[in-house]
This record gives sequence, C-alpha cells and structure tokens, in this order.
Amino acid sequence: MYQHFFKRVLDILLAILILLVPLPLYLVIAIAIKVDSKGPVLFKQERLGLGGRVFCMYKFRSMCVDAERMGQGVYSDKRDIRVTRVGRILRSTSIDELPQAINVLKGDMSFIGPRPPLTYHPWPLEDYTDEQRRMFDVRPGITGWAQIHGRKAIGWDERIGLSVYYVDHMSIWMDVKIFFLTIPKVLSNADNENRPDSADRSEE
Repeated sequence: MYQHFFKRVLDILLAILILLVPLPLYLVIAIAIKVDSKGPVLFKQERLGLGGRVFCMYKFRSMCVDAERMGQGVYSDKRDIRVTRVGRILRSTSIDELPQAINVLKGDMSFIGPRPPLTYHPWPLEDYTDEQRRMFDVRPGITGWAQIHGRKAIGWDERIGLSVYYVDHMSIWMDVKIFFLTIPKVLSNADNENRPDSADRSEE
C-alpha cells in the first residue's frame, strides 16, 4: 500500500513544492549557467528506470556541451576540466539535482529509491544478474540507501546490492531515515567524488 499509493502521493506533493517555491532561485541559476558557458540550462540523459524502462532524466547542466566526447568518458572528479565554474558550485551543493523533481512529478522517479544507472554503464540491462535486476522493481530515486552508505565511493556491485536491499525492506520509516541521513551527506559533500570503478556519469 505504501509503495503504490502513499509514497506516490507524497512524491507528487513534495515535487510540486520543490518546483514552485524556489522559482526565483531557478531563474538565477538558469542565468548563471547561460552566462558561464554555451549550451542549454538543463542536461538530459537517458537512464534505466522502473522495470528497466528507459526515461530521460533532468539536471541543471554542470558540464560543457558534449562532455562525454572530450576523452574522459563518464568519469568525473573535482579536477575535471569539463565541469564549468557554475557547475562546480551546483555539484558541491547538489543543487544540480533539483530538476529531477520534474521526473518525480512525471512518475519516472521517486524522491527515495535506487539511483537510476545509465543505459550502458556500468553495463547494459541484459548484463545485470537476475538478483541485480531486482533494483528496477521500484521507481528510481534522487537519493537512496546506497547514497547514504558510500554514494560514489563504493563499487557498483556493492551499490547495486544496497539498492536491492532497499527494495526488500522499503517502508515509510526507511524512507524517512534515508531522507534525514541524506541532509548531512549533501551539506558536507561527502562521498561525492567518483572512483574509477564506481563512476556512473559525466553529468551526475
């Protein structure tokens, strides 16, 4: 009941709140991004969602356009020259994630759930084991169990294992715990630098 109704209602209400209340902040961010570098304000990227279906995830653009074609692939760290000046601020505060509230409102995502992987990284959907594929039994999230237990500092096998654990134990109390434990992670920018074997993005 919680997963199929109350969780969705809470997601919709919170998404509307996050999209409407900070509108002046979004305008400032959009202007800063456009002044800092050429390209769109929003970055769009295909991800794997509920049931392994592909959807387009939104973020504030924090890298130069065509970053993945500039020789460093999906890996990104604090020395990456592809990250713009404004982008570094957005990433360090996780403000770049806010447009994912659009995905939540559309039903592509939830606020709490496994992070949606790229369609090709760490591997294509058909290469996940049956156990690993269970992470797609719920909507992906903006934050989740794996994000409060290592985030990008842990390898993909462990990250997926933590996501499957969430699927098996999902409850309102677990979501509340994840929400409140995410706050200090964001404020301290903890575990927010990719390891070579755990990186999952050029723009995440």
